[in-house]
Amino acid sequence: MVGALVAGLSVVPQTVGTANADPEPSTKELRTKAFKLADQLEQLTEQYNGLKVKLAQSQRAAKVATDNAERQEKTLQGLREKVGSLAATSYMQGGSDPTVSFVASQDPQAVLDQASTLRYFAKRDSSKVLILMQAMQAAQRARKSAEARSTQVKELRTQLDSQRKKVTDAYEKTRGKLVERDPSMLAKLPVIGTGKAAQALRYAMGKLGDPYVWGAAGPSTFDCSGLTMWAYRQVGINLPHYTGSQFNAGTHVSRSQLQPGDLVFFYSDLHHMGMYIGGGKMIHAPHTGDVVKIASMSGRPFAGGVRVA
Repeated sequence: MVGALVAGLSVVPQTVGTANADPEPSTKELRTKAFKLADQLEQLTEQYNGLKVKLAQSQRAAKVATDNAERQEKTLQGLREKVGSLAATSYMQGGSDPTVSFVASQDPQAVLDQASTLRYFAKRDSSKVLILMQAMQAAQRARKSAEARSTQVKELRTQLDSQRKKVTDAYEKTRGKLVERDPSMLAKLPVIGTGKAAQALRYAMGKLGDPYVWGAAGPSTFDCSGLTMWAYRQVGINLPHYTGSQFNAGTHVSRSQLQPGDLVFFYSDLHHMGMYIGGGKMIHAPHTGDVVKIASMSGRPFAGGVRVA
């Protein structure tokens, strides 16, 4: 499994950096690169999601094994107390009963590591101590194994998250160049991400060109808060049909923290809003006589951003 996961980390493109002397790529080349990066990002995102599942499984296994080991340790402690008098008697008689040594020891594993002790217990296979010893050892091995798996998956997830960021940055840079040459390309390029915010943004992008109608919330006409409400409803998130209420429907983020799908608000009274796309652009339903379109966020006083998913 580890080999397969590591192999999946090698999909980061080697063409992210471009030498200064290289000629500028054509629009067609940039578009091809953008789609390729978006596809790679989707692969990395799914691998990341898979690792999150594996990490949760490993952490649950580690907790179960740890709880089991703790129960065995408590049982051993109870047995230590019961044989305290036996240990004293053995000492008085100058004996060295391995059973007493094992149970009374604060480091029973050190006692078990002695070959003579193991042979002794093997001969007394009906001993409760032998059963306890085996259970405790199994619990400790399971705990260590589960903890090792959790650590391994965490490390792989960190590596994968770093590579996702590299591909995302490369995609944003490529998309930015394309949009500078042809602003209409923004509507034709993939919306990256697999979360509900990205999914809602895809629904909103599918409404480009639909007319603005005051008080409308889809499916074919919209006002500004009606568009965002309709888009998020498609992914199972219910928002109120009012900019002021949507402004308080999630976590507030700064302009520099905006991600695709975040809600963006303008003017002090929050009377206009849209959905962030990236690169300083948003999709919105502007006003009567206009249609759902992509526009720059500049030119309007930014009041805040809200992340609802």
